[in-house]
Amino acid sequence: MSSAASRKHAVFITCLIILWYSTNIGVLLLNKFLLSNYGFAFPIFLTMCHMSACAVLSYISIMFLKIVPVQRIKSRSQFLRIATLSIVFCGSVVGGNISLKYLPVSFNQAVGATTPFFTALFAYLMTRKKEAWATYTCLVPVVAGVIIASGGEPSFHLYGFIMCVGATAARAYKSVLQGVLLSNEGEKLNSMNLMLYMAPIAVVVLLPAALVMEPNVADVVVSLAVEHKFMWVLLLLNSTMAYGANLCNFLVTKHTSALTLQVLGNAKGAVAVVISILIFRNPVTFIGIAGYTMTVMGVVAYGESKRRCK
Repeated sequence: MSSAASRKHAVFITCLIILWYSTNIGVLLLNKFLLSNYGFAFPIFLTMCHMSACAVLSYISIMFLKIVPVQRIKSRSQFLRIATLSIVFCGSVVGGNISLKYLPVSFNQAVGATTPFFTALFAYLMTRKKEAWATYTCLVPVVAGVIIASGGEPSFHLYGFIMCVGATAARAYKSVLQGVLLSNEGEKLNSMNLMLYMAPIAVVVLLPAALVMEPNVADVVVSLAVEHKFMWVLLLLNSTMAYGANLCNFLVTKHTSALTLQVLGNAKGAVAVVISILIFRNPVTFIGIAGYTMTVMGVVAYGESKRRCK
């Protein structure tokens, strides 16, 4: 590769990583702003907006822009497995959005960092997959850090905490379940095609759930739109960012590696925490910061231990 081509590739990767951070952190902060600070207290409806945008933009990206080749569903059983994944995915996103309604982003990210613990747990329970003891040992500070952070969190909310833990567990369960349900080589889908099929199913599931559990959503949304003329812009931007985050996850993995995505993910939590504290001015304590730092260090050590044991 020539020096000019190398520079172009480096610039492309840098721009892609910046875009990855912008979309992943942007959607998180906008979720928090809409749900807690803006009076848009409808996490199920917000998730439905995200899934609607993902459905439409996935179709445009694959069918018209040809970002990836389209992969067709080959059987009814494959469709049912994708539908199961979609429902679990809905639960994880809705739970995460509900938690943001009650918890600061900093604590939400601390709890979310325990995903490797739940992934290892579900992998063992569902597939009997075992890791080296050194790898399991690294999960101790992951869990201990969240326990410490919980004790030092001034804005601790029990229901929000339960929703956040549930969302984190559901996210880990979905990743393990995906490996089990779509293990057949002929039925494996890349993340973009999987989103193409999961998003419309999610909308079908979330629409009646929003109408039943958030019955006044239409009236409040209309009144907010009248009161705040930029609300629709924020909602559209937020929903587009949700798709952008998924697209960037795929592109970063495609043009770098899964390990790069993992490293970026570890750093993303810390960056999101700092930015959220600066924006929302939520109080933090030394104990809370120490607990979160311990969790992140445990996650990094867990990833490194897994890499070395392969």
